[in-house]
Amino acid sequence: MRKEYWYILIAYIGMQLSSLIGVPFIAFWGTLYGKSMADMETIAVTSWIVISFTITLIITLALLRKEMKESLSLRNATSAGSSIAWAIGGVFLALFAQSIAANIENLIGIEMGSENTQQIIRLIQASPLVVVVSSIIGPILEEIIFRKIIFGTLYQRLNFFLSALISSVIFALAHFEFEHILLYSAMGFTFAFLYVKTKQILVPIFAHVAMNTLVVIIQFNRENIENWIKEAEKMQSFIGGFL
Repeated sequence: MRKEYWYILIAYIGMQLSSLIGVPFIAFWGTLYGKSMADMETIAVTSWIVISFTITLIITLALLRKEMKESLSLRNATSAGSSIAWAIGGVFLALFAQSIAANIENLIGIEMGSENTQQIIRLIQASPLVVVVSSIIGPILEEIIFRKIIFGTLYQRLNFFLSALISSVIFALAHFEFEHILLYSAMGFTFAFLYVKTKQILVPIFAHVAMNTLVVIIQFNRENIENWIKEAEKMQSFIGGFL
């Protein structure tokens, strides 16, 4: 593994652990300016999420700048048009894989719904800037870490299935929702497939960003969507009465 990859992994792990210091630090400074600790609790969490993820992304891109220039000249990479098609199609492929995994989890008694997603929605409600992390910065970092670095390194030594399986399980465990390990692993497999198929990390990044953004949109418009579905069912029943 390249030394730059090790630095990126260290930065990513450091980012995950940095909240133990960063959040109390911001909360403390807020109290010095007259804010109560209760008021600063959410502000500190959301502020540190944005700060830590942004810094880690900058570090990651800086370490990969040379490699990114080299990747632009790859002759065996998929053409731009094909990559765009796979990126768009990859969104639906990921949604399909997620749907199958969710149905399997439901069959074995695992309740649908993600506490991780609900926590992110609450943070976005508290600070809309968090949506930039959940929909853009987070997916970019995850694809670089779990697909480009972990999966890519394993794929140099193992076949696709084993490489995708190991990296996808690590990806799932990193979300700390162990009951939904199948759901996250299915997404990891899909993104790994897109990466291998196109040899362009931007393709799974696009699919991941689109998926996360779609989830946020659906969560914030759940009531409207449910009302629309009910109206559609009523209309279907009304039409069915004449047939």
